Amino acid sequence: MAKTVLVTGSGRGLGSCIVETLSENGFNVIINYNKSKEKAEALQKKIGSQAIAIQADVTDRQAVEKMVEKGTGHFGQIDVVVNNALVNFKFNPTTQKAFKNLTYEDYEQQLDGTLKAAFNVSQSVIPQFIERKDGAIINIGTNLYQNPVVPYHEYTTAKAALIGFTRNIAAELGQYGIRANIVSGGLLKTTDASAVTTPEVFELIADSTPLRKVTSPQDVANMVAYLCSDAADGITGQNITVDGGLTMN
Repeated sequence: MAKTVLVTGSGRGLGSCIVETLSENGFNVIINYNKSKEKAEALQKKIGSQAIAIQADVTDRQAVEKMVEKGTGHFGQIDVVVNNALVNFKFNPTTQKAFKNLTYEDYEQQLDGTLKAAFNVSQSVIPQFIERKDGAIINIGTNLYQNPVVPYHEYTTAKAALIGFTRNIAAELGQYGIRANIVSGGLLKTTDASAVTTPEVFELIADSTPLRKVTSPQDVANMVAYLCSDAADGITGQNITVDGGLTMN
């Protein structure tokens, strides 16, 4: 039976690339969206019976539980979740607030969109993971926590918190056969969130990497697909960076 993967924020951008890559690799996919209804439904139609599109605000616990219930009912079970959703953030170095101008509410918005969302989705699916003693949680991070080429303060702080969250659940849930990992890409060329990034920034990053390239959504999607597969059964608690070697762990 094909595995089913729930990908949050997958109506567009990196999420849609992940969904398409997973479907090409034989997975069933649950396309979660909040406001991108037309794009999500078009993606579902393109993929066909391997996909279902479900609307849910991942910061709303009740909406998440309804989504998990509907997705589970449709495919029979959920095997993997990919916490990818990005809430209200653009990678624009010219409009990013300096630290002195930030409010804590700016941080809270990103913490809710990243950490609260991952908490809601992960906690909603782990009962069935524990029952089957199998499952995987894949969180989408960033290499900016390690190398803040542009100081996107609130976004990077939330993603850094996601690392601690992931490693703690990996340590606790491993006894049930549940894996938890992070895939941290570099600045992606190009998604909706990075569409306003200046060419100069992309050039700076490319020139700084050993591979002389900027990370593509496909690069990240390929790693996510690998971590969803049985081939990655021995990997948990890891932050895997996909950025052309810009940062090295």
